[in-house]
Amino acid sequence: MIVEIKLPSPGESITEVEIATWMVEDGDIVEKDQEVAEIESDKATLPLMAEEGGKIKILEEAGATVMVGAVVCTIDTSFAGEIVKKEKKTETVEKVEVPAKVSADEKPSVKSESSDYDKVKMSPVARKMMEENNLNVDDIINGLKRLGKNEVKAVVNAAGSMKSMPEMSSTEVNRDIDRQKMSSLRKKLSKRLVAVKNETAMLSTFNEVDMTAIMEIRKKFQKRFVESHGIKLGFMSFFTKAVSLALKLHPNVNAMIDGEEILYHNYSDVGIAVQTPKGLMVPVLRNTESLSLAGIEKNIMALADKARKGRISLDDMAGGTFTITNGGVFGSLLSTPIINPPQSAILGMHNIVERPVAINGKVEVRPMMYIALSYDHRVIDGSDSVGFLVKVKNFIEDPYTMLLGGQNKDALLMEI
Repeated sequence: MIVEIKLPSPGESITEVEIATWMVEDGDIVEKDQEVAEIESDKATLPLMAEEGGKIKILEEAGATVMVGAVVCTIDTSFAGEIVKKEKKTETVEKVEVPAKVSADEKPSVKSESSDYDKVKMSPVARKMMEENNLNVDDIINGLKRLGKNEVKAVVNAAGSMKSMPEMSSTEVNRDIDRQKMSSLRKKLSKRLVAVKNETAMLSTFNEVDMTAIMEIRKKFQKRFVESHGIKLGFMSFFTKAVSLALKLHPNVNAMIDGEEILYHNYSDVGIAVQTPKGLMVPVLRNTESLSLAGIEKNIMALADKARKGRISLDDMAGGTFTITNGGVFGSLLSTPIINPPQSAILGMHNIVERPVAINGKVEVRPMMYIALSYDHRVIDGSDSVGFLVKVKNFIEDPYTMLLGGQNKDALLMEI
């Protein structure tokens, strides 16, 4: 029986997708529910699964843009359960004659080369590596999977320019350009980023946070935290919790424009920006105001893992009332993050650096982090943006106040 595999719909309003890559080759035997390809829309990358086991016939090439619902491959189920037997190529190894003066235990350092490749040029570095690994030119040529356009161009260019070019040094120079088609996801991301700059009144405000208290808590309780919850305690959970509480105190930062209305959210759905091979993705943690630190950490790990593996769904990224991005993991000291529309604000975390600061009239070296809030001035006034960022700073520097919802512990005790 021949089973047709059609492109599934990644979500509403999406009519076509791109076949990013095939995970199998034409004619391979696949198993039921095996991942055979990756499809990419302008919103997410999703797997294409084999509905039945059997021999696959690929109808669309990788890189092709195909309408949703189109048949991209077929599976002949009569081959289900069979194993593909690929012929193994036998390599001929030439015998190396050992001179009479060389003992039987000694071996030559370099394998002999066939006359077919005796004119192949190689750099001193390449020759040294081959000698160290007892390889010859035959081994290198046979080890290549295929010849690409770059290899062919290199020979064509070399043939035309060797006569006119002066002799080069042993240092190799590569000026090749690899031209690749922009993915649907990258094109959509580019349009959205430009739209944010053009359609919002985006401003940024900055502050700095003393990370001493958080770092001491992590150092003191990390082992017990892992034993209790099976996951490490990171910085992102503290910032997510601090943001959730600060959004309650400054609801404008958690609002967004919808036509001629402003939507105020009574919950916090915080997006966590994650860098993936496919580009930046922002999976969303739902109702972070009700999550514990352990709950936040587990949700972040699960969503980040799905995003990096390209298994994030549209539902995982839909919605979101606020976003946090951490450029500090890449070494960024300070930046102005771009708002994730239709949200009105985004918090940027940065690298932790020990700097001298004034504490109670004395200079001390503390682990400091710059934080930035980019916001849409159409929705958020300066007082709200600055006040929000100060609240986040206070929660991080005195994390136990998060238990009190931002209320002053002394005032709460005295009921004033």
